[in-house]
Amino acid sequence: MAAKLVYLLTVVFLSMALLLSLRGQCEAAATSCRRRVGAGGGAAAAAGSRSSGGQAGKKQRQRQRPQVEGMFVFGSSVVDNGNNNFLNGSGVRADYLPYGVDFPLGPSGRFSNGRNVIDALGELLRLPGLVPPFADPRTRGRAALHGVNFASGGSGILDHTGQLTGEVVSLRQQISNFEAVTLPDLRAQLRGAAATAGDHRIRRQDSFQRCYLSKCLFVIGTGGNDYLLNYFNPRKNGTEGGTPLTEFTRSLIIKLSHHLQRLYALGARKFVVFSIQPTGCTPVVRSFLNITGAACIEPVNDAVALFNSELRRLVDGARSRMPAARLAYIDSYRIIKDMLDHPAKHGVRETGRACCEMSRSSSGVLCKKQGPVCRDRTEYVFFDGLHPTDAVNARIARKGYGSSSPEHAYPINVKKLAML
Repeated sequence: MAAKLVYLLTVVFLSMALLLSLRGQCEAAATSCRRRVGAGGGAAAAAGSRSSGGQAGKKQRQRQRPQVEGMFVFGSSVVDNGNNNFLNGSGVRADYLPYGVDFPLGPSGRFSNGRNVIDALGELLRLPGLVPPFADPRTRGRAALHGVNFASGGSGILDHTGQLTGEVVSLRQQISNFEAVTLPDLRAQLRGAAATAGDHRIRRQDSFQRCYLSKCLFVIGTGGNDYLLNYFNPRKNGTEGGTPLTEFTRSLIIKLSHHLQRLYALGARKFVVFSIQPTGCTPVVRSFLNITGAACIEPVNDAVALFNSELRRLVDGARSRMPAARLAYIDSYRIIKDMLDHPAKHGVRETGRACCEMSRSSSGVLCKKQGPVCRDRTEYVFFDGLHPTDAVNARIARKGYGSSSPEHAYPINVKKLAML
């Protein structure tokens, strides 16, 4: 009996020693990650911690601390924040009033009267500032540590989408810019910061992946232009034979899946994908067919709804191709459609017309330069012929970030994704 008791005590003692050792290793790894990333971008946080003492200071720092290390954005004009400003041949630009009429920086290249959905989402994630556009020469070094926006208005999933509008940066090229320019820049920044902090282990690729990239969000908002500029313009994209909608949509999803897998191979682990908005309800599509009243163009909505359904299925099946990835699908279509169908519930007055006067040269898509604008932008769903107002973008971001409904965010919301 005594021998058994000694044996049991020995097993318990060794087990506790092993658990304590593992706990110590985990805590050391977590501390190492915080040091590495904090050394690169935490100067302001460190200053705040010195000036705020005690429990109140700790709570304040927790509130201010970003929920993700950074946000990298890819897509079209719904998420572009100024990259097209730097394209001399672009016909899709928003660097003039009335764009930015409610934005602190004025006209910045955002296709909105104020924020786009990326700005609103970044605020909810407590990022320390606006995500800068890649094309701005100043978006290098420390300026890129909390994310970069690569999106280009007019682009799509297909390489040739948007070429009819002038110069655009395709989704493929956006990812190449991330791979060839931003990734090496980030590695150099974090390696140098860690060396300054006395931690040379950041030189290892797995440390960069584990401590930084895996804690960043990769946001994709694209697809609508592939229908407006390609599928519904068959003579212009060489498909006079009429590619069936299901076949065209499936080809888009396959191409988009390849782009996501490419980002995954580069180290992306947390993805946020936005659905296409209800394009058939936009002022430009409705005016093109001389529709008045509240009616939407259902064939166009049916096409993007099919894409959105396939995109949601792509999210479901992504784990088989990207086993360590986590994805959140944000249903912008449903969020905006609910505002269109029940405007009074959301304080909306105008669901069919654009807030600004349209430019004829842009075929009714963009605002007229220096043209008049509606007085109360919060009462409008669309600012120009295609893009939502600041208020709508903020609602999409709030629902995507915190909603518990799978009709808004699926299978998890952005807040939960950031916590993983």
